Amino acid sequence: MRSVLRQPGFRRLWAARTVSQWGDVFSFVALAILIYRLTGSGLGVTGVVVAEIIPVLLIAPAAGVVVDRLPRVAVMITADLLRALLAGVLVIWHDDPLVVYAVAFGLSAGAVFFNPAANSVLPSLVSDRELVAANSAVWTAAVLSQILLAPLSGGLVALVGPGWAFGVNAASFLVSALALRGLRPPEPPREVGRRRLLTEARAGVALVGSDRLLRALAIGQLLAALSAGATSALLVVLAAEHLAAPANAYGMLVGAIGVGAALGPTLLLRLIPDPRRPLYVFGPYVLRGLVDLVLASARSLPIAAATLAVYGLGTSTGAVTFNSLLQSHVTDRTRGRVFALMDLLWQAGRLASLGVGGLLADTIGIRAVYYLGGVLLLLAAALGFAATRGTRPTARHDEGSPGDS
Repeated sequence: MRSVLRQPGFRRLWAARTVSQWGDVFSFVALAILIYRLTGSGLGVTGVVVAEIIPVLLIAPAAGVVVDRLPRVAVMITADLLRALLAGVLVIWHDDPLVVYAVAFGLSAGAVFFNPAANSVLPSLVSDRELVAANSAVWTAAVLSQILLAPLSGGLVALVGPGWAFGVNAASFLVSALALRGLRPPEPPREVGRRRLLTEARAGVALVGSDRLLRALAIGQLLAALSAGATSALLVVLAAEHLAAPANAYGMLVGAIGVGAALGPTLLLRLIPDPRRPLYVFGPYVLRGLVDLVLASARSLPIAAATLAVYGLGTSTGAVTFNSLLQSHVTDRTRGRVFALMDLLWQAGRLASLGVGGLLADTIGIRAVYYLGGVLLLLAAALGFAATRGTRPTARHDEGSPGDS
């Protein structure tokens, strides 16, 4: 990680994403606490997440084509400026749930373009053998932000209200845009006409469907999302209703996830020469599934925090390996569409999960959500291992875009 951070191009991308993550942590905690106060229900909390998912379902395929065909740095800067404006709205107007949902929708729309662009541009800034270290550096900075800032933000929101947290988020997007202005990827993608958007989007879907490894990763992504969507969104409900914890405990639980997640990249880099294998994508699902079962059974706040640290460990190792595997396996000209499609599958699974999870939380109880989530994650691991048995990832360097013929 020290080696890749010495490279100016990657350092700019890393700084932009890290500063933006600081604002995201404050906003994430503040939004969850705020909407739970305004609505008082699990369905109210999941409403924010649904508002974040809908833009992905609507525009992710087209966003992937834009990322593959337009300058990716310009795409990221535009998305940052849009999100800064929207986050600023909540600084002064955050007492109406409809406004909160609308802003959450807009922030997610910006992320639909920013995230695939950031993941796609990273391989052009470092060598192939440095991909795991680069993704680990991005992930480690993000989870350290959770460790340091999530408990603080939960306590401050409880004391002084959420408006200041949204202001921090708006400022972080502006700083990110400034950092990205000097980023110059060596091989920017070429442009494409409007008439090819639909054709290019379909070609991205065809690529994933025809490639055995990509198809297996897509299956695992969808199944894991069917579990994690509800359990992640309703952690604030679990803390309040099942653990009977004080308001600031939610931030502490999010911070516990960060503690475990910070260890994941370090373990990958120290113990495994090249972790870009399906084992290290699907194996963490087992850890996370067991954690959900423990959370549904235990009522102790310390036990919940400890098991969530294990959950974070599984999340970070899986995420770093997943991104590195995709970046090395897919050609530069198709990366945006592949990452956008994976986002689409993840968010579609989350939406289905939230619909069921919110109803279960309000009718049967929050414990049912976590029991079901644990079972689904274990199923995702089993099916993922079966689908990738005997599969070996291969780097693609000279393959043309499916829509270039």
